[in-house]
Amino acid sequence: MAISRHLETIALHEGFSLDESRSRGVPVHRTSSYLFDSTEHAADLFALRKPGNIYTRIMNPTQDVLEKRVAALEGGAAGLAVASGTSAIFYSILNVCEQGDEIVSTINLYGGTFTMFNDILPGMGIKVRFARSMKPSDVEKQINEKTKLIFTEVIGNPVLDVADIKGLASVAKKYHLPLAVDSTFTTPYLFRPIEHGADIVVHSLTKWLGGHGAAIGGIVVDSGKFDWTDKRYRLFNEPDPSYHDIRYAHDLGENNNLAFIMRMRLVPLRNLGACISPDNAWIFLQGLETFILRMQRHCENAYEVARFLKKHKMVEWVRYPGLENDPSYPVASGQFKNGFGGMVVFGIKGGYEAGKKFIDNLRLVSHLANVGDTRTLAIHPASTTHSQLSPAQQLEGGITEDLIRLSVGIEHIDDICSDLQTALLACEGTC
Repeated sequence: MAISRHLETIALHEGFSLDESRSRGVPVHRTSSYLFDSTEHAADLFALRKPGNIYTRIMNPTQDVLEKRVAALEGGAAGLAVASGTSAIFYSILNVCEQGDEIVSTINLYGGTFTMFNDILPGMGIKVRFARSMKPSDVEKQINEKTKLIFTEVIGNPVLDVADIKGLASVAKKYHLPLAVDSTFTTPYLFRPIEHGADIVVHSLTKWLGGHGAAIGGIVVDSGKFDWTDKRYRLFNEPDPSYHDIRYAHDLGENNNLAFIMRMRLVPLRNLGACISPDNAWIFLQGLETFILRMQRHCENAYEVARFLKKHKMVEWVRYPGLENDPSYPVASGQFKNGFGGMVVFGIKGGYEAGKKFIDNLRLVSHLANVGDTRTLAIHPASTTHSQLSPAQQLEGGITEDLIRLSVGIEHIDDICSDLQTALLACEGTC
């Protein structure tokens, strides 16, 4: 009988069993490959007749613990860790779509994801139709007979609009489409998308789950609930000549519900190779042990920073899903539990030049291109993370020249606000 455990316990224990070494901590398995017992054993592993390790590009015991732990935290059936959050998104799309297929995505995306969808996937023959907003009705308008998947971020980066996941899941179910969700900004502590109808959940492990800015990695969690036997999904129903002519939705026996994650491991990961290193997997396991404690502090500090900025004379506007007058508050308050995340964005009076001056006058807050660190981080997206977008694309995504993105850390709140105050006052002469 399965034991039901709370997230705090899962984050510490799931996926790891003591071995003959009796090590309490998860070992780092620094190896490229694994010995086979015999030629028959090797053949059984490659043919999927028996479980086991073959090559670290495909699997690794340290990675396995990470995958099981994050899948359990999300309430999913299985996970696959890869080299980055970007790789996790890319492989999720390639795992479903071929040349001529289309996906529908919300427009408020991380700059790298937008570029992937807007410029790279179309070059491969996969078209992305962008909905004008995160509203399910706007997403539905973009669906046609070629659509194979719906994609959204739970909290859009960097504008912090919040997607109605239940509403999007209802649309996806109506057209029998998988709903893929980037839940990096929320983590399972605030929100578990699978419970609201999502089929695929993606995280950048680099962010709050890892939490210390110490490594790069990503993970995909498969709900195990989507029916891939629909003939529209050719890649899951026709024999795969690249791997023993397996039909992933039919030939995995008791693991047929894991068709999506098994194909991702055996095709995109195995053959394109964006694997996670054992050391990085171990680093993320350390972060997972305390991410719930950190998320509590991130949320508390972010809320106080948002309130501080809201009252400041140098601030034009503030977005934080936890503010009652924020446009996303109605959706966020209905979906999230335990808080509203660690991100705050605001518009500084004086626009582009004031934004640069603000960044240059920060002393405690770090100016860098990351979020989800224990430390407070700041960046000016229009000139950095989203600078590859045209001015029209930036505006369509809600990225204005005055926008400053803050990833609020776990330092003492007084010290964070003091540094923000100093930098804001330095900008007084620019407006």
